[in-house]
Amino acid sequence: MISRIAAARRTLLVAFPSHHTRHRLSFQIWRNASRNILKLEERGLWADYFPDSNINKLIEELTRKPQTIYSGFDPTADSLHVGNLLIVMALLHCQRAGHNVIALIGGATAQIGDPSGRMTERPQLSVSEVKANSQKILENLNRIFSNHKEYFWDEPKKSPLPPIRTENNITWYKTLNVVDFLRDTGRYIRIGDMLSRTSVASRMDSSEGLSFTEFSYQILQAHDWLHLYDKHNCTIQIGGSDQMGNLHTGYQLINKVRDVTVTGLTTPIITDESGDKFGKSRGKPIWLDRSKTSPFDFYQFFVRMKDSERKPEDRHAQVKLAEKVTLLVHGKTGLESAKRTTSVLYGNQPEVLAEMTKDDIEEVFRSASSSKLLLEPGTSILDMALKAGCFLDERDGRRIIEAGGFYVNLSRVTKPDLIIIPEAHILPNGLSLVRVGKKNYHVIQWMK
Repeated sequence: MISRIAAARRTLLVAFPSHHTRHRLSFQIWRNASRNILKLEERGLWADYFPDSNINKLIEELTRKPQTIYSGFDPTADSLHVGNLLIVMALLHCQRAGHNVIALIGGATAQIGDPSGRMTERPQLSVSEVKANSQKILENLNRIFSNHKEYFWDEPKKSPLPPIRTENNITWYKTLNVVDFLRDTGRYIRIGDMLSRTSVASRMDSSEGLSFTEFSYQILQAHDWLHLYDKHNCTIQIGGSDQMGNLHTGYQLINKVRDVTVTGLTTPIITDESGDKFGKSRGKPIWLDRSKTSPFDFYQFFVRMKDSERKPEDRHAQVKLAEKVTLLVHGKTGLESAKRTTSVLYGNQPEVLAEMTKDDIEEVFRSASSSKLLLEPGTSILDMALKAGCFLDERDGRRIIEAGGFYVNLSRVTKPDLIIIPEAHILPNGLSLVRVGKKNYHVIQWMK
């Protein structure tokens, strides 16, 4: 049986077509850039779409001329996470197919909070927090779009990529009068339909209940789509499968107000082995910003995925996936940093450590304790370890070092009184990476 992670990985693989020769991997995922993006259902990219009755007309419109397609990203944190990747990849597929793509940042809706997939209300963010988060989300998206164009788009001369438009819904809500909004939009929304949404019904039945603020979220998302339809003729919205109710509210609004049939497309939800959704509120999130999750940790997240291959210990598929996703999210330098660190920690290649920059080491070992020491003549290994706080006392330090449990720059040191030699114990970047036991790292910066 294919695991949930394997199924999610298979879906993620859809997003990585061939790229420049210098980065080409040993297999190609998708060569066809058909305008009919619904064909990607065969590869698992789409979970559902509606309305079914419009499918033939939709296919005709997709193949006849470029359509405008959007998806929204609420800046409820200062970075996107791995759970957002599938939506981003879906937008990239639409761009590759020649369609006009809009990435909408929810500077207004983030202040309301989407109840979809949650059993408790989101913490309220200040206006300044949302504004700062919006800028970071924009940086995430622009970096991924840029990396995709540089490393994965191999047909620049034949058919240049349509530019991706980014917008923020705060630009139209900050001048919208609440009376005008209720009069012009609210009158077309039916309470019965809103109550029937899974995101609403599940919360209504919970002990937490549902606030009017969260209840109104789907109206705002519907209004966003109407605004983008009026401004850009946006007829398709993409969201996660837990967004189906919100998308349907937008579909109904536009149909009533403009007498137009639009389309909602949903992607599968990426879940872990237990079926829990990858996101910000469960476990340790895997962020797309390297200041929150390093390229190495990001790369290793995919390498360590469980699978039901015949020889899962080989991890060939996981490594291929990790390389491509890391290249998309962190670019060439991020991928090289991740692979270099992997070689250092898991490939028994301590010489590679000398090639790592100070920033690389501090980023990878950000959870390690750090110290700044002055290299004085006659400083011994034990002196260094005690000043860096590696041991409780001298007796404890001597015992562990002599037993072989102490490493400097990944090389075992068993003589506590050995004098520090810069060429042997200090990296070219002025750091020493110390390890006690298997996992306790210390980063030492030597002062001149």
